[in-house]
Parts: sequence; structure tokens; C-alpha cells
Amino acid sequence: MALQPSLQRALVIAGTYDAPHTLDIFLDYVCPFSAKLSLAIDGVLKPLFAPGGKYAGKVKVIFRNQVQPWHGSSTFVHEAGLAVARIAPEEFWKFSLALFAAQRDYYDIPVSTLTPTQIREKLAALVAETLGEDKAAPFKDLVTLKSTPNGGVDVTDDLKYTIKFSRQNGIHVSPTVLWDGLIANEISSSWGEREWTEFLEKKVTA
Repeated sequence: MALQPSLQRALVIAGTYDAPHTLDIFLDYVCPFSAKLSLAIDGVLKPLFAPGGKYAGKVKVIFRNQVQPWHGSSTFVHEAGLAVARIAPEEFWKFSLALFAAQRDYYDIPVSTLTPTQIREKLAALVAETLGEDKAAPFKDLVTLKSTPNGGVDVTDDLKYTIKFSRQNGIHVSPTVLWDGLIANEISSSWGEREWTEFLEKKVTA
């Protein structure tokens, strides 16, 4: 499915954008099942779609930010991912894996006594730890409120794009996976190499 050009370098996390088949994977950074699926993406799918892999040039994976508003920090963690997509698109997936690994720090109870500014500062510390201190300052700038009283931050428009994309396609929960534009309900976060291999053998026709 389509992806706005400014996000293509970051959110195509496996394969190449011109690959004929597409896995759109809708993930929430504070969803434990999304975290589980992220490990399969990294350990199973990326090697298969990388140069030299069995499906190189045939399949791509697009990371779709799935904000789930019943988790209070979901907006803030996805702002963080999108800010990294701007300042270091080639390291977006690295940061995403780190955020999934640290997701318990952003669950409802741990952040219940924190202000939005404190949550963003906590995320900036993760950026510095994961990507380097030099990335912290530009990250903070992108997630700092500095326009009109209700104008959001510099990545708010990117966040709106991802939310509108999910809504118009009827995506309600994470993880949800689309194969070539259609929801593949059979795909589970518990899938390992065997299940993914069997699925791809049936589906890849290009």
C-alpha cells in the first residue's frame, strides 16, 4: 500500500520499496503482542527479504504506527518513533526494537504519574542511549510543544497521517497484518520461522 515519500526511508523496514508484494504490519510500541511480532520481523522476515535472501526484491515490510488511545502513552511513544524517522531514518528500526524492549517502562501504571513533558524526556534518554547523545537534541526539538497552544509538535502531522491511514483502512488493534492490501487474519504474533516460511511459500507469486 502507499506510503508518503517522507517516511519511505524509515518505515520500509525490510526489503525494498519497489518490491511487488507488501506486508503492512500495524504495531503499537506499548502492545506486548506487537513486541513479540517485532522479534519475528527482525529474526525471520528481514533475512528473507534482504539481499541474498530467498525473497529478496519480492517482498517488503512497511511498519505502520498503530496508536491505541486506551494506552495513555501510545501517542507519545509513536511521536518518538516518527521523530527518529526524521532525524535518523536508517536507524528507525533499531530504535523501534529498543522501544519495544523497554515498553514496560511506558505501560499505563509506570507513566500514570508522569507529565507529557516527562514522558518525552524519558524517550529522549532512550534515543541518546540507543542512537547516541548527538541525536538527543534534534529529537527533543521535534517533540517539544512550541507553536500555538493546541498546535502539537513538529511530528504531529506525521502522527495524523499514520492515524488517518489506520482509520480509513479499518485497522482497530495491533498487531494487524495486511498482505498486498488485505487483512491476513491467519497471521499471529506467535508465528516463528516455520509458519512464516509456509505462508510465504503460498503467497509469493512475483
